[in-house]
Amino acid sequence: MEPVRTCVGCRQRSARSALLRVVAIDSHLVPDERATMPGRGAWVHDTYPCLDAALRRRAFVRALRVSGPLDAQTIEKRLNGYGNKVNGSK
Repeated sequence: MEPVRTCVGCRQRSARSALLRVVAIDSHLVPDERATMPGRGAWVHDTYPCLDAALRRRAFVRALRVSGPLDAQTIEKRLNGYGNKVNGSK
């Protein structure tokens, strides 16, 4: 049986393999592809709606227990790259 985690964006429970672990390093959100980086992690679906909802609700700040704003450019770039590979667009 695979572990289940809750997406901080949509609050739906999903298998760990269906979610992306995110950690905060120096006020930057960093994707943890292998889910092995040290520290607290937050889990989110690999989609813009979930990422946007988590950012709007400040869910990453609460889940990661950090103060101040977090820079999400790294996560957004990862989603852009992933979408291009899947859709085959430029």
